[in-house]
Amino acid sequence: MPDPTITDPDKYKVIFENDRVRVLEYQDEPGAKTNPHDHPDSVMYALNAFRRRLTVGGQSRDVSLEHGDVRWLDAHSHTGENIGETPTHVIFVELK
Repeated sequence: MPDPTITDPDKYKVIFENDRVRVLEYQDEPGAKTNPHDHPDSVMYALNAFRRRLTVGGQSRDVSLEHGDVRWLDAHSHTGENIGETPTHVIFVELK
Protein backbone atom coordinates (compact mmCIF):
# COMPACT_ATOMS: atom_id res chain seq x y z
CA MET A 1 0.00 0.00 0.00
CA PRO A 2 1.07 3.56 -0.49
CA ASP A 3 2.61 6.13 1.78
CA PRO A 4 0.16 8.14 3.96
CA THR A 5 1.55 11.45 2.68
CA ILE A 6 0.39 10.33 -0.79
CA THR A 7 -2.97 8.79 0.20
CA ASP A 8 -3.96 11.59 2.58
CA PRO A 9 -1.77 14.67 1.95
CA ASP A 10 -4.40 16.90 3.58
CA LYS A 11 -3.81 15.08 6.90
CA TYR A 12 -0.17 13.89 6.92
CA LYS A 13 2.78 16.27 6.65
CA VAL A 14 6.50 15.44 6.78
CA ILE A 15 8.06 17.77 9.35
CA PHE A 16 11.53 16.16 9.47
CA GLU A 17 13.41 13.46 7.60
CA ASN A 18 16.92 12.07 7.43
CA ASP A 19 18.48 8.71 6.57
CA ARG A 20 17.32 7.13 9.89
CA VAL A 21 13.85 8.54 10.67
CA ARG A 22 10.92 10.38 9.18
CA VAL A 23 8.69 12.50 11.41
CA LEU A 24 5.07 13.03 10.36
CA GLU A 25 2.45 15.35 11.78
CA TYR A 26 -1.12 14.09 11.46
CA GLN A 27 -4.24 16.24 11.93
CA ASP A 28 -7.92 15.64 11.21
CA GLU A 29 -11.39 16.65 12.36
CA PRO A 30 -14.23 14.55 13.81
CA GLY A 31 -15.73 12.27 11.14
CA ALA A 32 -12.61 12.31 8.95
CA LYS A 33 -11.38 9.01 7.44
CA THR A 34 -8.07 7.99 5.93
CA ASN A 35 -7.44 5.91 2.84
CA PRO A 36 -5.59 2.58 3.17
CA HIS A 37 -1.88 3.19 3.79
CA ASP A 38 1.27 1.74 5.40
CA HIS A 39 3.37 2.72 8.39
CA PRO A 40 6.81 1.28 9.18
CA ASP A 41 7.78 0.61 12.82
CA SER A 42 7.13 3.90 14.58
CA VAL A 43 6.46 5.79 17.79
CA MET A 44 3.26 7.85 18.04
CA TYR A 45 2.86 10.83 20.39
CA ALA A 46 -0.64 12.22 21.01
CA LEU A 47 -0.78 16.02 21.07
CA ASN A 48 -4.41 15.96 22.24
CA ALA A 49 -7.07 13.51 23.44
CA PHE A 50 -9.04 11.71 20.71
CA ARG A 51 -11.01 8.58 19.73
CA ARG A 52 -10.40 6.63 16.51
CA ARG A 53 -11.53 3.47 14.80
CA LEU A 54 -8.62 1.60 13.22
CA THR A 55 -9.12 -1.14 10.65
CA VAL A 56 -6.20 -3.53 10.18
CA GLY A 57 -6.57 -6.66 8.05
CA GLY A 58 -10.36 -6.38 8.01
CA GLN A 59 -10.54 -6.18 11.84
CA SER A 60 -11.73 -2.92 13.42
CA ARG A 61 -11.02 -1.69 16.92
CA ASP A 62 -11.73 1.57 18.69
CA VAL A 63 -8.94 3.35 20.53
CA SER A 64 -8.89 6.34 22.87
CA LEU A 65 -5.74 8.28 23.63
CA GLU A 66 -5.07 11.12 26.03
CA HIS A 67 -2.84 14.13 25.53
CA GLY A 68 0.77 13.04 26.04
CA ASP A 69 0.19 9.31 25.44
CA VAL A 70 3.06 7.61 23.62
CA ARG A 71 2.68 4.27 21.79
CA TRP A 72 5.02 1.93 19.94
CA LEU A 73 3.47 0.77 16.64
CA ASP A 74 4.74 -2.25 14.74
CA ALA A 75 4.76 -1.85 10.96
CA HIS A 76 1.23 -2.22 9.60
CA SER A 77 -1.30 -1.26 6.94
CA HIS A 78 -4.57 0.31 8.03
CA THR A 79 -7.34 2.85 7.63
CA GLY A 80 -8.50 5.20 10.37
CA GLU A 81 -11.60 7.15 11.26
CA ASN A 82 -12.03 9.92 13.82
CA ILE A 83 -15.07 8.70 15.81
CA GLY A 84 -14.74 11.23 18.62
CA GLU A 85 -15.77 14.80 19.20
CA THR A 86 -12.26 16.28 19.07
CA PRO A 87 -9.68 16.59 16.29
CA THR A 88 -6.86 14.06 16.11
CA HIS A 89 -3.38 15.59 16.35
CA VAL A 90 -0.37 13.27 16.60
CA ILE A 91 3.31 13.04 15.75
CA PHE A 92 4.72 9.83 14.22
CA VAL A 93 8.45 9.08 14.38
CA GLU A 94 8.89 6.41 11.68
CA LEU A 95 12.02 4.27 11.69
CA LYS A 96 13.79 3.56 8.41
